[in-house]
Amino acid sequence: MSYSTEPMTTSEPLPSKKKRRPSVKIVLLTWILLISAGVTTAYMYSNHLKQSMLEQLDARIQDRTDVMKADYTTQLAALSEQVEQLNSKVETFNELLTFTKDNASDKTDNSNKLYSQLNEVKNQLAKLQKQMDLLK
Repeated sequence: MSYSTEPMTTSEPLPSKKKRRPSVKIVLLTWILLISAGVTTAYMYSNHLKQSMLEQLDARIQDRTDVMKADYTTQLAALSEQVEQLNSKVETFNELLTFTKDNASDKTDNSNKLYSQLNEVKNQLAKLQKQMDLLK
């Protein structure tokens, strides 16, 4: 029996590492994982942006309502003060009117002047009352 010193060749050559391709299942699984990770990240980021925008809008609205509330309070206080002043004027005119009615004679026309002044004051009071009602 003689043995040959030459290497033996096989009919099927071994595949080289360069020619071997990754399995289709692994490629599909990798792509599915990458796509799902991208979709999940985009969804989480959009939720984060939405939440931050809502917080910013809430802060702006709160600031504006505080400013409006302060403005409303100052206007209401000013109108209340004007109403009180007009009420005191009306009371004063009523007292003067009562006094002049008691002391009036047929020759004087002071009571008509007081009535006209009283009507003017009442008109102003009604106008201020309407403004207060609008502010409420």
